[in-house]
Amino acid sequence: MQFDVLTLFPEMFEICKQSILGKAQEKDLVHIRVVNIRDFSENKHKKVDDTPYGGGAGMVMMPDVVYRAYQSVQTEKAKVIYLSPQGKPLNQAKVEELSKEEHVILLCGHYEGIDQRVLDKIVDEEISIGDYVLTGGELPAMVVIDSVSRYVEGVLAKDSVQEESFSQGLLEYPQYTRPEVFENVKVPEVLLSGHHENIEKWRKEQALQVTYQKRPDLFETYQKNHEKEVLET
Repeated sequence: MQFDVLTLFPEMFEICKQSILGKAQEKDLVHIRVVNIRDFSENKHKKVDDTPYGGGAGMVMMPDVVYRAYQSVQTEKAKVIYLSPQGKPLNQAKVEELSKEEHVILLCGHYEGIDQRVLDKIVDEEISIGDYVLTGGELPAMVVIDSVSRYVEGVLAKDSVQEESFSQGLLEYPQYTRPEVFENVKVPEVLLSGHHENIEKWRKEQALQVTYQKRPDLFETYQKNHEKEVLET
C-alpha cells in the first residue's frame, strides 16, 4: 500500500520508520513517501502562505503550491484525504475501508488552513481524529497511517486484528503475562487452565463487561445487534 503525505514539516514523519510501521516498510508491505509542499513554491523565499482575503487572523496556504505538490504524486487510483477538524470522525469501519485502497494521499493543512479552491479540486474526503483543533494535520496523518497499515495483509497476524478493540464491536478483554503473581494479585485461574472453550467464554464475558463500564454507547449498540448473545452471557 502506498501513502503519500503532503506536508510542510516532513521531519515529523521520522517516527513512521519505527516499530511495526518500520518493519512493514522493510517488507515492502507499506510504502510511505513524505513530500515537502514548500519544495513546490516558485517564490524565491519558498513562501507557501498568504493573508486571507476578507481579513482575519493567521495565514492561509496558497492553492497553486499545494496543487503542484499534489500533481507530483497523483495517480489514477489515488484517494486524497484532507486531515481536518471538519471531517468525518475516523473509526474502525473507515480504517478497514481505507486499508483496501492501493494509494492514499494525505494532505496536511497548517496555519489557518488551505485555500478552498484547491481542496474542492483535489480532495475526495476529509477526516478528523476528534472534536478538537491541532496545530496541523501531521499528527492526524500519522494516526491514519498507523491505524490503516495494521489492516494491510501481512503487517500483523490475522488473530491480532480480529480480537482487538472495536473489531467485533466491543472493547478488548484484559491481557495478562508473567509473572503469575504480581503485588499479591494472581492471573485469573481460567487463563492457567488450558481449557480453550472456557478461556474464550471468559474473554467474551470480560469484553462485554469492559465495554459496558468504559463505553456504554458501544455496549448499547452491540446489545441491539446481539441481544440473544448478551442475554446468554
